[in-house]
Amino acid sequence: MDKLTEANASRLTTNIDFATPGKQHGYLSVPDSNDLSAYGRIQIPVVCIRGRPGPTVLMLGGNHGDEYEGQVTLSRLALELNAGDVNGRLIILPAANLPAAAAGTRTSPIDGGNLNRSFPGDRNGGPTAMIAHYVESVLLPMADVAIDLHSGGRSLEYLPCSIIRDFGSPSHVAKTFALAQAFAAPHCIISYGGSQGAERTFHSAADRAGTVVLTAELGGAARITPDILAFAEAGVRRVLHRTGIISVTPQAAAQPMRLFKSAGGRSFVLSPERGVFEPKVRLGEQVEEGELAGYMHDVETPLRAATPVFFSTTGTVICVRSMSKTQRGDCLYEVIEPVDMPALEDGELCWAE
Repeated sequence: MDKLTEANASRLTTNIDFATPGKQHGYLSVPDSNDLSAYGRIQIPVVCIRGRPGPTVLMLGGNHGDEYEGQVTLSRLALELNAGDVNGRLIILPAANLPAAAAGTRTSPIDGGNLNRSFPGDRNGGPTAMIAHYVESVLLPMADVAIDLHSGGRSLEYLPCSIIRDFGSPSHVAKTFALAQAFAAPHCIISYGGSQGAERTFHSAADRAGTVVLTAELGGAARITPDILAFAEAGVRRVLHRTGIISVTPQAAAQPMRLFKSAGGRSFVLSPERGVFEPKVRLGEQVEEGELAGYMHDVETPLRAATPVFFSTTGTVICVRSMSKTQRGDCLYEVIEPVDMPALEDGELCWAE
């Protein structure tokens, strides 16, 4: 290793050999010197399953610690699959930001880091920055496909949806759409990557690595429901089957995928003030621009009339705030707009090693 490469090398270590065939369980070891453990290291669980020749798929859960659907889905998948089931290699991080997952919080209680806003990371930063640096500099360059499972966490509740981007080479775009079609969430949102901080997400890190990536939002409200968990597990297996990683035909999707887009800032209904939010529209309903979204109640001033809140665009309510107590600027709703399905050739997702 030359000095320039060594200077940017990750400070994380692991007892996993990603090149070794078979099924391994180990840890990514993150330096964390603290008051109670001078030479302590955060141990992030990782599973590597390598079978016959084929592509590599990197899968993350627990990017945000209060999003449990992905953590359970990937933990169960890691338990159930063995090397004999796999054509290629699976690298599974069920709790990518382990301190946040252990605390049940969106961000790390150690350094306040939001892993999904920390890429490309920093080898000499805090634990969250070091995790992001390792994922982008070590894991993503190995991966042909990446899957990042999210949900609304404590503050939001989502309809099951996938999120993709439609830029890059025609082959890359076709593969991206093929992933979304295999996952088969009823709503697929095309993100154009232009929002503030988008370049610091895992999705952008995968784009920089040339890895075909699928992000999913799966429920939320800090709870798991049987229907959404079953959908998540079946959707992930459909993607693995579509890439050629597994041969067993998974359960077919219950409904076809439809494409949507976000209208940028107009898509979000934000609270105009602190108070208690009274929603007037349910998750999944169709709304019109200017329609009443709900009311903000100032319960400390009971004789003050509630403040009405309105939608700024027409479309489908894809997420809603799950907490009634609200601060100014909190997201109350997101609305997405339908778009036409593009004419694409079938994306070929099977790579030879």
